[in-house]
Amino acid sequence: MIGDRKVNVFFDDVMLGHDPQVDLPFLPSRVEKRVRSVLEGLNFKWSYPEHPGRLSAIKQYLDENPVPGIHLKSGPRATYDQLSRVHTTSYLDHIFSMAGKRAWLDRDTTAVSPDSIEAATTAAGNAIAAVESVVNKEADSAFALVRPPGHHAEPVRARGFCLLNNVAVAAAHAQAKLGCERILLIDWDAHHGNGTQDIFWADPDVLFFDTHCAAPFYPGSGHLEDVGAGLGEGYTINVPLPETTGDLAFEKAFREILIPAAEHFKPDLVLVSAGFDPHHNDMAMNLSYNGFKVLTSIVQNIADQHCEGRLALVLEGGYNLTSLSRGVHAVLEVLAGGEVPELQECGVQAVAEAAAFHRSAFVEDD
Repeated sequence: MIGDRKVNVFFDDVMLGHDPQVDLPFLPSRVEKRVRSVLEGLNFKWSYPEHPGRLSAIKQYLDENPVPGIHLKSGPRATYDQLSRVHTTSYLDHIFSMAGKRAWLDRDTTAVSPDSIEAATTAAGNAIAAVESVVNKEADSAFALVRPPGHHAEPVRARGFCLLNNVAVAAAHAQAKLGCERILLIDWDAHHGNGTQDIFWADPDVLFFDTHCAAPFYPGSGHLEDVGAGLGEGYTINVPLPETTGDLAFEKAFREILIPAAEHFKPDLVLVSAGFDPHHNDMAMNLSYNGFKVLTSIVQNIADQHCEGRLALVLEGGYNLTSLSRGVHAVLEVLAGGEVPELQECGVQAVAEAAAFHRSAFVEDD
């Protein structure tokens, strides 16, 4: 029953301070010129998609439609030492030098505004706090509602609206300080988590499972044959999917690939890079809210079976504000103990209801 499980949800208004606006002047640089040339080549007005309204919409919807069992919390900012477990010090020094400035960091239109660095370190810190809350048994599961997102951020580079790799920072903290030896990291965002993959590419203690829209969809990585290297060979599992992929195929991937992999790996912590852009109202894929519920249930069952329920989710993408806020709500309902629907091909239920409505007009009663 919904409310039977306690879920800690981490949120902080500080993260609303990250607000790149392309109409305002940025620091002049080679990157500035290259990005401007890209933007000028577009035949429509481009605005920064990863904006504060994403978190505001989620928070407003949760306030208007509260989920029993949800407890709102906030965590401290991540420290330099915590971040340096997954990012190089040269990159961190550069990122921290951007505090108070407005600048482009990468030609794929990743930018900062004056309060972005505080927002990014707060995002990473709340991801850490979410993991600590489940490892310390303060909640049955946790969801870090954070931005800027993180899974595209590489050890030495900001990419795809991501400055710091929040979920990787949280995973590395769990390894270093919380006694977690085997971490299962799942990424269901529509875009491949290239940064997370790079960070744990050769790490046999992190099993990385990623479903995503196949290349050439951004960032163009995550090929089926990419399975890790060195000691980490076989611990990266990519499942590239067609853009039309919906609920049933996602469920099949999770049941037939993820579950057996988890049974072999036996994690003691499960983390999810939870993006909501696979929803059919967003930019790619064809998931429904029920689809997100089923994926959440599968992941929750893996955590229950292998690691005493230690499960934490970290927000990644999702740019349609309606599907983002309602998708998060659907996931939280399942985490809190809500019912899990049985998936059907899109439209089947509607046809069944229509058949029941119309049948009496042309079928005689016995």
